[in-house]
Amino acid sequence: MKFSDKILLKKYLFLFFIFFYSSCTINNKIEKTTTVIPPVESTVSNFWKNATVYFLLTDRFNNGDKTNDFPLNRKKDGAVLRSFEGGDLKGITLKIKEGYFDKLGVNAIWMTPIIEQVHGATDEGTGKTYAYHGYWAKDWTRLDPNFGTEADFAELIETAHQHGIRILMDVVINHTGPVTKNDLQWPDNWVRTGPTCQYKDLETTVSCTLVDNLPDIKTGNNEAVELPTFLKEKWAAEGRLAQEEKSLDAFFEKTGYPRAPRFYLIKWFRDWVRKYGIDGFRVDTAKHTEAEIWKELKHESRIAFHEWKQANPAKALDAEDFYMVGEVYNYGVDGGKNYDYGDQKVDFFANGFEGLINFAFKWDAKNSYESLFSKYSQVLNGSEMQSVSVLNYLTSHDDSSPFDAERLKPFEVGTKLLLSPGAAQIYYGDEIARPLVIEGTQGDATLRSFMNWEDLNKKSTKDLLRHWQKLGQFRKAHPSIGAGKHEQLQAKPYLFKRTLNADNHQDKVLVGLDLKQGQKTIPVSAVFENDMEVRDFYSGKTVTVKAGKIQLNTDFDIVLIEKVN
Repeated sequence: MKFSDKILLKKYLFLFFIFFYSSCTINNKIEKTTTVIPPVESTVSNFWKNATVYFLLTDRFNNGDKTNDFPLNRKKDGAVLRSFEGGDLKGITLKIKEGYFDKLGVNAIWMTPIIEQVHGATDEGTGKTYAYHGYWAKDWTRLDPNFGTEADFAELIETAHQHGIRILMDVVINHTGPVTKNDLQWPDNWVRTGPTCQYKDLETTVSCTLVDNLPDIKTGNNEAVELPTFLKEKWAAEGRLAQEEKSLDAFFEKTGYPRAPRFYLIKWFRDWVRKYGIDGFRVDTAKHTEAEIWKELKHESRIAFHEWKQANPAKALDAEDFYMVGEVYNYGVDGGKNYDYGDQKVDFFANGFEGLINFAFKWDAKNSYESLFSKYSQVLNGSEMQSVSVLNYLTSHDDSSPFDAERLKPFEVGTKLLLSPGAAQIYYGDEIARPLVIEGTQGDATLRSFMNWEDLNKKSTKDLLRHWQKLGQFRKAHPSIGAGKHEQLQAKPYLFKRTLNADNHQDKVLVGLDLKQGQKTIPVSAVFENDMEVRDFYSGKTVTVKAGKIQLNTDFDIVLIEKVN
């Protein structure tokens, strides 16, 4: 063996030891599980780099069961768009079965949290508000009856997997729900109720409450705490106190973790993964919690995911590992891997996340196609970011400055979002121009209207949806779109190629935008060879390459060129 080979071998053995130790030890507590899990890969898969994630408010997408619209004495007496509106898990499942997501090219669905919410409502600056959005937890071990039953949830996940669609569960560990007339305060050893976050540095962003009356869980504490009395009484009334306590005892005994607040929550979220095979988490308010907690959550969730796969081999989609994408509010790709708190920078990618939501994309999208595409190709294929991914969006549930608030350019939104390097997040209704400005609303409620299914009766809406469907299906079929490298071929008319060479898989496509309608001659020699048969996915027309060019006559100003297999 050469001297250089020996040095390389020692290096790999050292790295393996570091990985083994770090993955088995969390806060100096040795993981006692015997579950065998594969090593954590150093790079995020091309699937997640190119994923098309459909983000929806569970309560606002589709009402599949009107019998669960107002349980727990809830009423429709909130301020405008601040009551429960009837959307539920059955409604989502129905749309999966109809093929709605398949036609959009969606391969992952992220739903707002579905665990049991506070029963009552608040009545503060925005008017009377119920927990329709899912971010006000009361009991992390139960589904909220407004959204359906565990049988509904199981059917949704199984149906999604049958369609090749992964499910991302929205995780909230930073805070509980607010105190209402119907809901008690969590004990002081579990939560803090002040000070309010000032965002001057890490301390005033993490050890604080986001807003008044939103108790902040003491995730940084390691002191043991007992279950809250109200939760024990609730479980006793539901006939499951002994079962839940036994399960908790087994978890803490097996892992050796202290009975600190965050480990209760990690256990409860891990249980959902182990029971139902949830494919990943979208983590809420990640920057408001100590970053290390997400590494702990990831560790337990990976174990649970592999245990579910071992128990359900026929239901597992493939070998993809458990995935986590985080909401680090105001994170953007210009900062590389780090988020800057002001006094220090934190790399959330080194703390359990394969991806982060990219808050900069909506600003970058104001620039030209080439400026947008080339920037993201360079950044995401650069040395620092090539092992991770970002989730781009142009509309969201709590971003008060969407790219196209008045829905004046919904075709451009689809083109820029679905053809950009990186993963793409469609916000429910982007594809059919659901209104984002609703009269009478206050705050972010205006972004959260019920899905405008009725507009599909209009030809203009059908045409828009078809545009998004074509782009989405093309993106799904070609991982080079989100995970590959971009290269401009021609400025006017605008042509570019995307190429991906990874894992013995090659993919290349050519795209043209802002072309003339009707007859067009397109040079394709940079991607396709003479006599090769190619298809314009957008029009469906197939042609043969001659003299390095193709001749197309279509009614559209866009072409999506792929090789015919």
